[in-house]
Amino acid sequence: MTDAQAPAIPAAGGEQLKRRLQRAERRKKIEAVSLIMPLLAVMIVFYFIPIALMLYRSIDNTQMRQVMPRTADVIARWDGKDLPGEDVYKAAAQDMKEARQKHTIAKAARRLNFDKPGFSSLISRTARKVSKLDVDKCENCKQTLISIDKRWGEKPWWTVMQRGLKDHTLLYLLSALDLRYDDNNHVVRVPEEQAIYMSIIARTIYISASVTILCLLLGFPIAYYLATATPRVRNLFMIVLLLVFWTSLLVRTLSWILVLQDYGVVNSFLMWAGITSKPIPLVFNRFGVYVAMTHVLLPFMVLPLYSVMRVIPKSYVRAAHSLGATPLKAFWSVYVPQTLPGIGAGALMVFIQALGYYITPALVGGSRDQMISYFVAFFVNERVNWSMASALGLLLLVLTGTMYLIFGRKVNIANMKMG
Repeated sequence: MTDAQAPAIPAAGGEQLKRRLQRAERRKKIEAVSLIMPLLAVMIVFYFIPIALMLYRSIDNTQMRQVMPRTADVIARWDGKDLPGEDVYKAAAQDMKEARQKHTIAKAARRLNFDKPGFSSLISRTARKVSKLDVDKCENCKQTLISIDKRWGEKPWWTVMQRGLKDHTLLYLLSALDLRYDDNNHVVRVPEEQAIYMSIIARTIYISASVTILCLLLGFPIAYYLATATPRVRNLFMIVLLLVFWTSLLVRTLSWILVLQDYGVVNSFLMWAGITSKPIPLVFNRFGVYVAMTHVLLPFMVLPLYSVMRVIPKSYVRAAHSLGATPLKAFWSVYVPQTLPGIGAGALMVFIQALGYYITPALVGGSRDQMISYFVAFFVNERVNWSMASALGLLLLVLTGTMYLIFGRKVNIANMKMG
């Protein structure tokens, strides 16, 4: 039977087959989504939601309304031109008296003092005085508060009070960028002697970039040797490399203190060999930070490089030699470009992890070597200022994301090999 004589497939049968194929594709998609839904739910509940809540603390200011609810309601209507009216003074007096009785006045004092130094003493002193008065029957609370402390008769203190009683604030994010509000609610830079966080950010980027470069300089020849060595030697060196993962981070860091301290292994050898007559400061400074962080992060550079180098055909370099290229020219022009996916993956992994390092710089570094993570821990553990810690955490997250995007433009992330 020729093609012209073959029976035609009815149009209805073609439509039915098309619908069956669509249902089959839809069923496969539903099955795929069902497989990843448990993992996605766990990630949302235990990862994304806690991080989102933590970052929200950087702008959340609702705790102030809980301490001074009356003042928050009435001062929101103040135009800010002259001193507030009698209703604002009376509400403030009532809230301070009640907050002192509930032992929550310190929370408001600490929060407002972060915005304007001196507010803590102002709030505490006034609350102690008004607690002895019947403020509900006070006919001239404005004059009463001013007589307690003349600062209540100055508009800048009320400007801070109005700003501090809003449900959301940018105060902590501005502080993380060395910015602040002035008496007219304008954003200005903090005085030079108070600006610390931008220099800390610059220091964090500099140390992270330096450690990344050191890991690349050390990791490239190590990965090349692993890729070209015999299986027995490769397995032995791989075990030695993976010992870094199997050892506690704290143990690895403390071991470098023992090695680099004034009378540790290195300095003792240098003095024994006559190279130096006294110990060289190798720890509790920037050098110690570089050494310890490079040791910890080196495997994250070696493994991606090794995964790329082991599949590069050796015939490419031999072909370059046969065409007249010198060994150095063949290596640099033929071999190195093929390792770029591994270099990109390793550099990205090392740099991003170095940005958030805390334990190693805190133990082996000095006061001028601490990175931004140290100050996040400082505000959480010592100052108990979760909002400022969250603001610094958000800044670190934005910094990491920005570096990832910038790096992605320079190196094709889609071609990276993570090992």
